[in-house]
Amino acid sequence: MAGVKLAIIILGRAALETAQRIQARFPESRVHGLANRVSADVAYQDFGAHIRELYATNTPIVALCSAGIVIRALASALEDKQAESPVLAVAQDGSAVVPLLGGMSGVNVLARDIGNALDIVPAITTSGELRFGMCLLAPPAGYALADIERGKRFVSDLLEGETMRVEGHAPWLDEADLPRADDARHVVRVTPFSASVSASDALVIHSRCVAIWVEQADTTEEHLRLVFREHGVSPLALAAIVAPLSAMTSETLERAAQAFDVPLRFCADNPFDATLHIADHLIDADAIGRARGTLTVIGLGPGSAEWMTPAAKQALASAQDILGYETYVRMAGPFRADQRAHMTDNREELQRASHAFELASEGRRVVVLSSGDPGVFAMAAAVLEALDEEHASHPEWNAVKLSIVPGVSASLATAAIAGAPLGHDFCVLSLSDNLKPWSVIEQRLAHAGQADLVMAFYNPLSKARSWQFDRAIEIVRQYRNAKTPVVLGRNIGRPGETLRTVTLDALSRDLVDMRTMIIVGSSTTRVVGDWVYTPRWYESSSGTT
Repeated sequence: MAGVKLAIIILGRAALETAQRIQARFPESRVHGLANRVSADVAYQDFGAHIRELYATNTPIVALCSAGIVIRALASALEDKQAESPVLAVAQDGSAVVPLLGGMSGVNVLARDIGNALDIVPAITTSGELRFGMCLLAPPAGYALADIERGKRFVSDLLEGETMRVEGHAPWLDEADLPRADDARHVVRVTPFSASVSASDALVIHSRCVAIWVEQADTTEEHLRLVFREHGVSPLALAAIVAPLSAMTSETLERAAQAFDVPLRFCADNPFDATLHIADHLIDADAIGRARGTLTVIGLGPGSAEWMTPAAKQALASAQDILGYETYVRMAGPFRADQRAHMTDNREELQRASHAFELASEGRRVVVLSSGDPGVFAMAAAVLEALDEEHASHPEWNAVKLSIVPGVSASLATAAIAGAPLGHDFCVLSLSDNLKPWSVIEQRLAHAGQADLVMAFYNPLSKARSWQFDRAIEIVRQYRNAKTPVVLGRNIGRPGETLRTVTLDALSRDLVDMRTMIIVGSSTTRVVGDWVYTPRWYESSSGTT
């Protein structure tokens, strides 16, 4: 199971060495460390919330702490879970490996692998595992158990002294210490067909050796199930749904593939001799045609890992290609060996967006990075601009599945650290005139000042743009009291984070740079202790509320 992508969770530095030994055995895994206690691949703030999030996304979990901590953290997540992902507790010093959940998901195989890496014997308590040296009810990838309840009775019969035989190709059983007999009544039957599922003395395992060609883009899950029934084939034997390239954007086919939990592949023509193809071997879906490419634009948040949304983390984990400004790409890493990072200069946004579409149109899973929120002065607009300008000359881009995942913007992060300065109506403005005339910026500053809006300023000052900041503040001062609170947040969510509050009359260029988020309060913005907030109510000049 070397290719398994584990979440190796540690609470402190004492467990780091053991975690790294496990990671060496599973190189595609990441070590998750408690923030402010230990430096790791992934930082988290709350152990319980983090482990429940990982469990909900079917991530195999290895927690280097007591079993009791893990059990209490996951207890509330177990009731609604249809299938258990593997969960193990490992002693911090590597002296014990205890499988807790996921007996049907290979947790004991995983425990043995980790035990080998740590040179110890795992604490396996499953009766079938102890007797036969393997879990009969957890077939390897490419095979699916037909009925878990019948399977449990089958194993129970073997434990009580019954013998068994194998029909079909089941090489993973060759090394198991099973009670075999040529004339045994109990049989392990490996087949794509469903006729034997009801036999009380059979353990039916379906091999994923079936592919179905779907000509029509509006073919539904129900129609496919009817085809399976007509051919006596179990849906669990399905390895892939294959359709014409013209059907690549079909949401109906996508829902069907999700329902059967199989890949959706596309070819110019039917690669099989019939609609339903049954092979004499496992089918590798990746070898058939191509997938529909995806392009996901995500925001990393202001920089701190715990402020990245779960959806952004999931997109990163599934990506094959990651594109972005070098600083942001390094912030999002480290990446697995099978992931490709494409780092470019911050001024090459349209070229980066076009490159992302080119990769995605080849069927790859592509992520484009922004800091903060991708839709706020960031890459989401650049990606859509590239699509708008070039889709006619690149029709294949229209088939790419495009999605935009929101993130925590710098303005929202700064506001949260400061209190609630954006508690009432506000606007967000960039003071950079690289992409718009300065006259437009001056006009918008004046209108925002007249409207008495709280103003959040991005890109306030650079070496090439110094006088613009002074002019912007000059305009703001025409509409604000000199004692208006101004929040200055620099590198919020990143190393070297600083936050200070000054008054508008004390605001000067030497207090800010390009990494500073500026929030200028409205006439109602207040300071209470160390906090800044704008009340939710607003009293007009006439005295009414």
